[in-house]
Amino acid sequence: MSKPNPFRYFRTSREVIRLAVMMYVRFPLSLRNVDDLLHERGIDVSRESIRFWWMQFGPLFASEIRKARIQRMHCYSNYRWHLDEVFVKINGETHYMWRAVDHEGEVLDALVTKRRDRKAALKFLRKLMKRYGQPEKIVTDQLRSYGAAMKEIGNADRQHTGRWLNNRIENSHLPFRRRERAMSRFRRMRSLQKFAVVHSSVHNLFNSERSLYSRQNSKRNRTAALAEWSDLCTA
Repeated sequence: MSKPNPFRYFRTSREVIRLAVMMYVRFPLSLRNVDDLLHERGIDVSRESIRFWWMQFGPLFASEIRKARIQRMHCYSNYRWHLDEVFVKINGETHYMWRAVDHEGEVLDALVTKRRDRKAALKFLRKLMKRYGQPEKIVTDQLRSYGAAMKEIGNADRQHTGRWLNNRIENSHLPFRRRERAMSRFRRMRSLQKFAVVHSSVHNLFNSERSLYSRQNSKRNRTAALAEWSDLCTA
């Protein structure tokens, strides 16, 4: 049985919707910027349409990307995880976004909480392990919430802390921080959680780490990523 077509009630073509969502989520652009870029290409849409598209289709696209990659990631992503939390402002109030990447920089998941205590760390770890299983090593900073949570789970012996050990995830925060500035921050905790999940999936798909590949391999990876994006929600 085929899935219902999510584009069936939209007059705009699915190619334009995919393009608008990709530009808004992947690059540090505002809704106005995306509107202007589409207008230069002869596509006349409003900013509210672009906002509605990313809120409607962003989670769908992210879910399909995650399902396609999660099976391949089981082969290598459990070697070493890097965990860290970043401060985010929501209506002037400080919240915390927990993020995890594997040893190759693939973003595993993100979780937004109001506190960064043992309960929040435990919730994030259980969410990760439910989806990906148990890692061989977990690299964290010196936050005591990690140690308390891992002691409760029973994998405290797998935790590693130390100076510069967590540079992998510290660098992975940068794309999201650039995106956050372009959006003038967030106004609701739910919106931040939703965007963080969509952004991480899109980033994983298009992040080819150009410095590690030759020009030909980089072009091949980029073409494959664009082909996968153009096939989202077509089944």
